[in-house]
Amino acid sequence: MAQLNLQNEEEQQQPSFKENLTQKYIPFVWELIKIALIALVIVLPIRYFLFQPFIVSGDSMAPNFHSGDYLIIDEISYRFNGPERGDVVVFSASFIPGYSGQRFIKRVIGIPGETIDVTNGKVEIIKNGKTTILDEKYLPADLKTYGDKNITLKTGEYFVLGDNRLYSYDSRFWGVVSQKYIIGKAFLRIFPASALSGISRPSY
Repeated sequence: MAQLNLQNEEEQQQPSFKENLTQKYIPFVWELIKIALIALVIVLPIRYFLFQPFIVSGDSMAPNFHSGDYLIIDEISYRFNGPERGDVVVFSASFIPGYSGQRFIKRVIGIPGETIDVTNGKVEIIKNGKTTILDEKYLPADLKTYGDKNITLKTGEYFVLGDNRLYSYDSRFWGVVSQKYIIGKAFLRIFPASALSGISRPSY
């Protein structure tokens, strides 16, 4: 009888499955939930207000960017300074008929206050009565910019072109892009891994 009582006491002292669940697993799950919440608090603002990914589709920016390239877009810089010539920008194409909901990637060629003249396969920048032929060293030497266009840019307006001038649907066809549609500038290519690199503004 004494042995039986001792066994009953030992069984009573052992925690039940419910107590084990409460003492061990629930605190562990709660820690995971807290970690996930903290990660969301940190990551979501970065994702939606500072940086966001963009996958290049099509060859309008070849040979410098190719379809499938995975880029990171800097969304914060243009809140302090406007785009500059040479920046590779991503913008909403919703102002272009038939392209609502789509995003384009192009290179900034003309900035506010300039007149852009595309003629005879060349791009000319006209400002304060001075005309400069744009020297685009990042393009193949034999590449011509076809399609006549002459346009003066107002405040907040930008003239953009694809690097692949023969196959790019850009400002030569639909005009300027307003800064309000510009999402940000490409600043990092992370895929393919062999092409991992920062994206810098070229000198002219």
